[in-house]
Amino acid sequence: MAEGLKLEQRHGKSRVRVARVWRNAVSGKDLIVEWNVAISLVTDCLPAFTSGNNSSIVATDSMKNTVYVKAKECSEVVSVEEFAIILAKHFTSLYPQVATATITIVEKPWERLVLALQPHSHGFKAGSEKHTVELTLQKNGAVTLTSGIEGLAVLKTTQSGFEGFVRDKYTILPDTKERILATEVTTKWRYAFEWLSDIPPKPFCFNQRYQEVKEVLLETFFGAPQVGVYSPSVQNTLYLMAKAILNKFLDITAVHLRMPNLHFLPVNLSTKDNPSMVKFADDVYTPTDEPHGTIEATVTRSLSKL
Repeated sequence: MAEGLKLEQRHGKSRVRVARVWRNAVSGKDLIVEWNVAISLVTDCLPAFTSGNNSSIVATDSMKNTVYVKAKECSEVVSVEEFAIILAKHFTSLYPQVATATITIVEKPWERLVLALQPHSHGFKAGSEKHTVELTLQKNGAVTLTSGIEGLAVLKTTQSGFEGFVRDKYTILPDTKERILATEVTTKWRYAFEWLSDIPPKPFCFNQRYQEVKEVLLETFFGAPQVGVYSPSVQNTLYLMAKAILNKFLDITAVHLRMPNLHFLPVNLSTKDNPSMVKFADDVYTPTDEPHGTIEATVTRSLSKL
């Protein structure tokens, strides 16, 4: 409290971009990661706001430099989650006035280049979807850890429909059992860890879990390679994807999915000279991404929250 007023504050540094290369002398293969880091600290620095006394402020430039120093200190390969833990532990332990640290990181996907069926030793190409993490660590060790995927673009040319929805005077969309289903999946999942001490040391591998979650999402969306699986709506497919993750990974307590419906509209043509509609039989479409449907939901185990 200050002068009868309640003050809630935090400060930090955003868009700190850092790349780290690990060079393996045994395999001869380099590995690179590129991270976009954001740091947010809750600190006991009330005088900075009320009287201009900056003696308790951790400079945001120091936060930026810390990212580079800690990346350098990681002599072994670390996941984006592990790096977030390293940063959060640093800020909450080094500075007595820091009560809580929130670290958010987005990893840019760099994939090893394959030429003539051979993985290149130091060549990489840009991937698509991004690995994300948000970690909040309190000084007493309480933790929330949420990982995610951004921009997982998927499409299937059949085995999708949409019918039986509300019809009124504004409705022109016909029912259909045959349409393209395309979306760009953004998901985040919260781990069950409540305390820093709950997070298992290696060999628990966050990168492996990331790949496993992605595989479950894809398997549920597409179905078996030869037969697929029918989707009656984006809503139903989204729920089944989240449910599959919770059923397979007991250390995940909640899953949030956002799946915009990126429409592919069947092309039908008519002209003044030929007023009869020329109908294309589900083979020629106009791709659109604006406007698009927006569908999102959170599926949570009982007594859990995301």
